[in-house]
Amino acid sequence: MTKSNEQEKIEPFVISRVFDAPRELVFKAFTEPERMKEWWGPKGFKGIAGEMDLRPGGRYHYGLQAPDGSIMWGLFVYREVSAPERIVLVNSFSDAEGGLTRHPMNPKWPLRMLSIFTFEDVGSGKTKLTVSWTPIEESAEEREVFEQARPSMTQGWSGTFGQLESYLGALQKGE
Repeated sequence: MTKSNEQEKIEPFVISRVFDAPRELVFKAFTEPERMKEWWGPKGFKGIAGEMDLRPGGRYHYGLQAPDGSIMWGLFVYREVSAPERIVLVNSFSDAEGGLTRHPMNPKWPLRMLSIFTFEDVGSGKTKLTVSWTPIEESAEEREVFEQARPSMTQGWSGTFGQLESYLGALQKGE
């Protein structure tokens, strides 16, 4: 597997949404495992576990249960945590012990993704969340899979944003 040359920078996948919630609350939804469990992951999945060490070099190891009962594991390794503006991390699939694994449904998916989350106060108690996703040290084949997956990434992140929106709305209503 040949890794991409440094000159061949891949265009990040970027998606944003404005949430009707203050920036501090949206940031907490990303930085407290009990909150993450309530909304993180593909639509229909349920958070089942999560151990978080929120600092550069720290990790968040989490589990998600699919509607069919199967379990997927994921791992964040934090590079930067700047409350409440920005989180930079490397995101991967993992096994139950936290070891890196390939995507369970697409083994050609990049093994590691640089993920940048920015939280922008846009006034009136609203927050613009922007996610930037870029493969790290990807092979040419992984790059191609990433490029071809842009429409499904939009769909997936839109579903995750919908779950976050519902979670934030329920919190603010006191549910």
